[in-house]
Amino acid sequence: MPDFAYVARDMTGKSLAGTIAATNARDAATQLGAKSLFPISITVNKGSQVKSTRRVGGAQMASLYTQLSSLLRSGVPMLRALTVLSTQSGSSRTLRNAVTEIKGKVEEGESLGEAMARYPRIFNDMAINMVRAGSEGGFLEDALERVGGFIEQQEEIKGKTVGALAYPVFVMTVGVVVVTVLLVAFVPQFEGIFEPMRKKGTLPQATELLLWMSAIVQQWWWAILGLGALAALGLNQYLKTTEGKRNADMLKIKTPLIGSVFLNLAVSRFCRVLGTLLQNGVPLLRSLEISRLAAGNIILSESVLAASEEISAGERLAKQLEKSGHFPQTVVEMISVAEESNSLDKVLVTISDNLERTTFRRLETVVRLLEPVMLLVLAAMVMFVVMALMLPIISGAGAG
Repeated sequence: MPDFAYVARDMTGKSLAGTIAATNARDAATQLGAKSLFPISITVNKGSQVKSTRRVGGAQMASLYTQLSSLLRSGVPMLRALTVLSTQSGSSRTLRNAVTEIKGKVEEGESLGEAMARYPRIFNDMAINMVRAGSEGGFLEDALERVGGFIEQQEEIKGKTVGALAYPVFVMTVGVVVVTVLLVAFVPQFEGIFEPMRKKGTLPQATELLLWMSAIVQQWWWAILGLGALAALGLNQYLKTTEGKRNADMLKIKTPLIGSVFLNLAVSRFCRVLGTLLQNGVPLLRSLEISRLAAGNIILSESVLAASEEISAGERLAKQLEKSGHFPQTVVEMISVAEESNSLDKVLVTISDNLERTTFRRLETVVRLLEPVMLLVLAAMVMFVVMALMLPIISGAGAG
């Protein structure tokens, strides 16, 4: 996140100059306005550069926020608390270095949120804005605790998802390895035996296909690996483009059986981040901007962006989300009731909890269905190899 040099006037008309970390000039102006400063000019500080650092695991980030909240609640001064966290042996070197530099910026007069904004690869927008809101509203400890709790929740979701898919992926990998070994090491040993039948034209079609596949794998394995690597590289590059990401996200939510799982998880993330931001005093439009990016799905993000534009003109959130067609009707109804009762922040978190429970039950069901399907596919592939090798022997014995 770059630094912006600014010239502004305070409430008394006094001219002030300085630098501020922000995502863009508009964000810088918003931050200055929150400090009761009226910007005269805002320009990018040419000497500033975005910090290029490694990402830090979610578990370590959750621990950092929770520990900082506990230290501040216990009456430990901010600088002392940051010093303690910068010496934590369990933290990564990247995180320790970042906390040390943040401490230095806080000593120079920057707020904690501004200092964190210098490390966008470590501290995301949700955490930065919640810390800013907490600092300005006097509830920094609560804001830090909620950020830590949110990250722990997301790590738990990620762990459950990976754990649920681990076995089907393992079975599929084993299947590919087994068939490849059979084609390369086992099938070629029968080629000489079947050659007389092939010359006579009496070799079964299944056996011909199996021998052809074996020959292709043996002779062109390097081309197959090369094409596979090129295809993977090309797909990876395509998925980095806006069009690629959009098409991939559309495919995720439109895929039969598992599409609803991906969509509900994205809606759940959106609702939890939005509710958490609203609970910490972040304005609705700013909260929508952050939470739509946290959803992790471009299709959903575009729907929320369109809704935000209408909300700024006075429309209700539930009505605009319903127009998108990507939010479940039950979610829309709950948001509508929450807007009328002025309890949107609490209801959004409740929606997220309910969606996660429902989605993981569905995910478990899908995985339970996938496991026997993958086993059947593996068995069918092995059976094809065995039958293709047995058919000439059986037909030869019958002819004899």
